[in-house]
Amino acid sequence: MQVPRRIFLASTILSGAALSHPSVAFETSSKRVSNGARWLDGRPPDYETGQTFGLAWPRGALGARTSLRAVADDGASIAVQSWNVAFWPDGSVKWTGHALPAGITSERVRIEPGRPTRPEAPVSVERRGTGWIVRSAAVEWHIASGTDAIVRSVDVNGRRVMGPVRLKAIMATSAEGQGRRPLDPIIETITVEQSGPVRAVVRLDGRHSQVAPHLPVSLRLYFHAGSNAMRVVHSFTNDCDPEKHFLSGIGISADVPLSGEAYDRHIRVALGDERLLAEAARPLTGLRRDSGMQVRTAQVEGRAVPLAEMNPVVRDRLDAIPIWNDFRLLQHAANGFVLQKRTGTGHAWIGSDEGRRAPGFASVSSPAGGAALSMRYFWQRHPSALTVDALGGEVTSLTGWLWSPDALPMDMRSYRGVMGMEGYDAQNAGLEITYEDYEPGWDQSFGIARTSELTLWALPATPAADEIRAMARGGAEPARLVAEPEHLHRAAVFGDWSLPDRSTPARAAIENQLANLVDFYSEEVDRRSWYGFWDHGDVMHSYDADRRQWRYDIGGYAWDNSELSTDLWLWYQALRTGDAKSFRLAEAMTRHTGEVDVYHLGRFAGFGTRHGVQHFSDSSKQPRISTSIYRRIFYYLTCDERTGDLMRALLGSAERLLDIEIGRKVPGRVATELPPRHVEMSFGTVWSSLAANWLTEWERTGKRKWRDHIVAGMESIGAMPNGWLTGNAPYNLDTGRFVPVRKLSISHLNAVFGAVELNSELLQLLDVPAYRAAWLNYCRFYNAPPAEFEAQYGKAKLPFNLREGHSRLTAYAANRLKNPDLAARASGEFFSGQAGLGTLDHDPRVAAPGGMVEWPGLSTNAAAQWGLAAIQNLALIGSALDEAFVPGSSKRSRARP
Repeated sequence: MQVPRRIFLASTILSGAALSHPSVAFETSSKRVSNGARWLDGRPPDYETGQTFGLAWPRGALGARTSLRAVADDGASIAVQSWNVAFWPDGSVKWTGHALPAGITSERVRIEPGRPTRPEAPVSVERRGTGWIVRSAAVEWHIASGTDAIVRSVDVNGRRVMGPVRLKAIMATSAEGQGRRPLDPIIETITVEQSGPVRAVVRLDGRHSQVAPHLPVSLRLYFHAGSNAMRVVHSFTNDCDPEKHFLSGIGISADVPLSGEAYDRHIRVALGDERLLAEAARPLTGLRRDSGMQVRTAQVEGRAVPLAEMNPVVRDRLDAIPIWNDFRLLQHAANGFVLQKRTGTGHAWIGSDEGRRAPGFASVSSPAGGAALSMRYFWQRHPSALTVDALGGEVTSLTGWLWSPDALPMDMRSYRGVMGMEGYDAQNAGLEITYEDYEPGWDQSFGIARTSELTLWALPATPAADEIRAMARGGAEPARLVAEPEHLHRAAVFGDWSLPDRSTPARAAIENQLANLVDFYSEEVDRRSWYGFWDHGDVMHSYDADRRQWRYDIGGYAWDNSELSTDLWLWYQALRTGDAKSFRLAEAMTRHTGEVDVYHLGRFAGFGTRHGVQHFSDSSKQPRISTSIYRRIFYYLTCDERTGDLMRALLGSAERLLDIEIGRKVPGRVATELPPRHVEMSFGTVWSSLAANWLTEWERTGKRKWRDHIVAGMESIGAMPNGWLTGNAPYNLDTGRFVPVRKLSISHLNAVFGAVELNSELLQLLDVPAYRAAWLNYCRFYNAPPAEFEAQYGKAKLPFNLREGHSRLTAYAANRLKNPDLAARASGEFFSGQAGLGTLDHDPRVAAPGGMVEWPGLSTNAAAQWGLAAIQNLALIGSALDEAFVPGSSKRSRARP
């Protein structure tokens, strides 16, 4: 299938949605299709501020100009804003995005062709001078560029309640915090990406400093109809010299012009487990002289204190009651926070409360209005903080610190010295011992990034305690509508996977182990405290059974950094089950691996870093880590614009191969022999990783150049005498074609960084017969018995690694060739457990000292590859798995090896 040449800019389904998705002309489908989304946690939340989600459609089912409406369980229409996100090769819609207003209570939302309902109070965006005004509910958000303000001012019902909202950053000159100075941020550009009626999206780009290091920042502000909240997605890139610059604080601060007396100025801080600090700047409860029940009740509830009802003894001596001006909630570790307050600068901080994990919510307000701020992943990404300054002053400041200035600064230096490894021989010797690919100067943090999520509310008054608690829960873990697995499966997206099935002993054992693995890793994150600003979202690579500890300090065995497609395993499990635990593990991982493990500036831009003690410490910089194959599922399910930016930024990353030698310690191994603009490229770890970027852009835009670039690579691989078993070849960056070579070279890594999943999709979308044959041969012969391999290729078969994980290659060939012998062989390979995890019909987890839990023999490589093989084999050779499974057997295979 090919995209027709005639491309046009598709009109969006609703007026005001972003006109950013070119498509081919395709008439409205006459087929009445529908699609559904349900709540990730299984039920409607008690509080939410608006929804955005993506839905997949079968090829040919939905036209590019089809209007869509949203319907609740009871058949009532829901206001919706829809847009096209991706397209099939025939021009029909593959993915749509949908925004709903706040306050959805339906268990499920159905999207179907029809006239969309508009919200009663639409979101609108109006140009005003050099800025914009976004109106949502009764709130006006005034946005302007050229200053340090994200939002210049915020009005509720015409009354100023907040503003400006500013970027904050502090730099130090040492890791101990000396030489601290505030930076001078600036917002340089504003782009309105969506303008209602249900959702508005405004992008701001700028920098935290107007002199180097600049700390570039990109923010998106999200507004939904019916909500007084603004969601902020804050992404900054580290361009600091790690030996000279130590970021000591970074966050967002809102000025709140509170009115009224100090006893009517309220602070609310969520402390977790429904606990809440609810106080006033000047407290009227607990005094020696009772201020009066009506007064006390009003202050506790956040209402205006009835001064006339106040005990005259108290009223006449209000100035004797201290005003508490400053508050700080410090979450400097995952398992401990402190809340302190003071009357002002120069006076002591007084302990107010402490606990384990604060949700990351605070508000300041008076009966006339105020503001609230929530930070997602508050305790998970320590050291974080929420501070309130001058609660009793003319302007109160409410600040969310993504990195707390009361903690030590970020130390982004390498964790190790050169240790005599100036030369490649010594570096390779070190690799043999610690599995760390070290090279001086390549273990740098310059260019990595981090994205954080915050929510700001404009308050008309002080909310009730129950509402505050609901806001805190919603900010810490936002409710999410997600496409239903059944509809995703029917749409035939993302290759080979099936819905959960426990109808036979084999399938039950596999499904149970899939669930147990997700449970284990989810619990290990917490047991082992895999938290911290730069670490949260990743998991460890390998376990040290002697120490009963993951190898967090051993070279290439520490952080996983997407090694062997951990991200994909979790996403496929989330796709097929709709399981919240799988989804949230995968979401946090995607937020981490796409930002922290990938370079966005500098000489490594577009490449990621192999697994190591620090996320940036290994010198192997690879497109197999940065590839879009690990981000696109999250992007399509959530329509997250930041993830879309990250994938688009990778489109030109192949050019880096001219300057960055990604082969370990053997620079120039072929470069001197190649013509200009040619690089040596593996088919799996490199070309497939890059092709995933091109595929995603082709789907999103319909632009033929990306399709043609993929096809050029496919055709040239298919033309090789040994096809995919050639392994790698010189690649022309200009033509997108490989130079034909005759050789046999097989790497056990070529297919385990998304190549299997990518090729399943490519062969669904593009008809390139020679490439199809090349891929099927690779699938058939990678795990083939030695005699069969030698008969086909005339050379002895090497002892290829990861046999269990590669069983899915054999299964793919069996399925596509309809070959029962191959299916039997694949099931035997899978159940053999060879160079893998093994499939058990019981839960292998055992208790370990100190409240720990172990899974004997587990590594994340094995878990990820077993998980992907299990999911794909269930879809491809389910009956053969049933036949081969032997309950209680250690090998569990009747099939031929």
